[in-house]
Order: sequence, then C-alpha cells, then structure tokens
Amino acid sequence: MARWSSRLTNGLLNAALVAAGLGAAVLLYAFASRVVLPDASPKRPASDTSELVGQIIQVEVRNGAGVDHLAERTTQYLRDRGFDVVDMGNHSSFDQDQSVVIDRIGNPEAARNVAEALGIPPSRVRQNVKPAYYLDASVILGDDYAQLRPFQEGP
Repeated sequence: MARWSSRLTNGLLNAALVAAGLGAAVLLYAFASRVVLPDASPKRPASDTSELVGQIIQVEVRNGAGVDHLAERTTQYLRDRGFDVVDMGNHSSFDQDQSVVIDRIGNPEAARNVAEALGIPPSRVRQNVKPAYYLDASVILGDDYAQLRPFQEGP
C-alpha cells in the first residue's frame, strides 16, 4: 500500500512539473514575441495622399461570424493599440469563413498594418476602394476569429 501511495505521489509531482514547464514555456514565448516582434503602427503611412482627417488609421469593424460581441472586443483591442475605429457592427451576413481586411482608400500598407495588429495574414488583405466610406480599412471578422490576437490574449 505504501509503494502504491508513493508511486501515485511521484506521478502527481511529475505531472505538476510537466504542467509548470509547459506554462513557463508559453509565458516565455509570449514575452519573447512581444519583445522581438514590432507592434503594428496605427499611423497612416506617409505615402498616403488621402483627404482623411489626421494621421491615425481609421477603421470599421464588422462581425461576419454571428458570434456576440466580436466587433466590440476587436474595436477595443484596436483602440487600445492606437487605431481610430470609427464604426462597428454586424456585417451584411454571418457566413464569413475567414477574417479579412479591406483597403478602402487605395493604401494597402495601412490595411496591412491593421491586419498585422489583429494577426490576420497579409494574404487576406483585399482592396475594394470606396472613398465615400471616409476610412482607411474595413475589418470583417469570420469564423476563424478565435485565432486572432484579440481573442488569444484573454478578455
């Protein structure tokens, strides 16, 4: 009986050490990625000749997945990083598979900065210029939202 109890204790201690090691590895990765990887700039690139107000990238956020509070959480995340979110709400439909960023003024670099801040790959930055929107980019959140930075870093 004593040997069984000793084995159980050793097994639990080993499991705790493995869990602590994995936790430490995750924390180390998070710290290293914040130190090594530069933050996406919320400032409009100098090459932009648009007539939009100010130097900060202006964005709208749309929920294309139909999950409650996606646009609100993403809006707060972008605002915390210096972007000017001028509008948020639901997309015209909730069947968006992948999140995308759409360049609205012909400045793909500004749209890529928004995508980078959210963790959206550059391959999902589209261009659909609509000057009447008076903003740099539109974000449409899709079913892959859980992979994006606002939903990876906790509430």
